[in-house]
Amino acid sequence: MKKLVSILCVFALVFGLAGCGQEKKPEKNVTITIAAAASLEKTFEEILIPRFEKKYPNVKVKGVYDSSGKLQIQIEQGLDTDAFFSAATKQMDSLVDEKLVDSKSVVNLLENKLVLIKGKDTKTAVKGISNISDAKMIAIGDPEVVPAGQYAKIALTNANTWDAIQNKISLGGNVTEVLSWVESGSAEVGLVYSTDAASSSKVTVLEKVNNNLLDTPVIYPVGRVTKTKHKEQANNLIKFLQAKESKDTFKKSGFTICK
Repeated sequence: MKKLVSILCVFALVFGLAGCGQEKKPEKNVTITIAAAASLEKTFEEILIPRFEKKYPNVKVKGVYDSSGKLQIQIEQGLDTDAFFSAATKQMDSLVDEKLVDSKSVVNLLENKLVLIKGKDTKTAVKGISNISDAKMIAIGDPEVVPAGQYAKIALTNANTWDAIQNKISLGGNVTEVLSWVESGSAEVGLVYSTDAASSSKVTVLEKVNNNLLDTPVIYPVGRVTKTKHKEQANNLIKFLQAKESKDTFKKSGFTICK
């Protein structure tokens, strides 16, 4: 009987040690991808991603940045990404409807503003949306794929100036491109987000577009892609973006936090 007890104790010790070894096994390194609007790139790359990776040292984050419309199309075509941060609810809603983004994970996190800008050294008679047709060249995002362009078209249409400027519009593939055209003076004025204007020392804001000219406010939702293989890490990233420290960073970049 004593011999049997001794054998059982040895087995218990061996399996106990094995269990302890499993508990101490380091977490596997993981890389996750977030597809985010171009207007978020600087804030993510310079501040938020390094901060997240410091908090979760076993997780690396890769950012893919472009217009939200283009990112939507890429996700529909199978882009390998774990989270999506859109510059408008339209693209997010479409992906939720297609069950490509988990509806329960979506959070309307940020609000931006549309602004009319000119280059610092550009001379223009344009004072605001009301006389934007006085410009020789106007840069906006392509309304087909760029949310900032969609908002711009709505604002200009509601201001009764859209039809009058058709031969003066230059369409950019994203807001970063529109901003660069205005900075260089190749476009006399342009419509971008306030955060884009705030990131550049080469432009001047002529007017902040009133929300009354828009059908909906400029809302940025974030959500988890349904097919992610890293659900826990993607959830942690989305939760991290909602933390007070992250919200403070967004505020410093010119965003307003949704209530």
